[in-house]
Amino acid sequence: MFKFLKNVSNEMKKVSWPKGKELRNYTFVVISTVIFMAIFFFVVDLGISEFLDAFFE
Repeated sequence: MFKFLKNVSNEMKKVSWPKGKELRNYTFVVISTVIFMAIFFFVVDLGISEFLDAFFE
């Protein structure tokens, strides 16, 4: 168990972590993608709901 944790620690030292500017860029990309997908699915859901309401009401 301790050997495993030591190996994990050694591997984590080799990881190249993003710098501040890169992290901000990645965060912006993720947030904008989530917002875009939320709006997209909202519009698709609204369109499907209106389409179905036209036939079943």
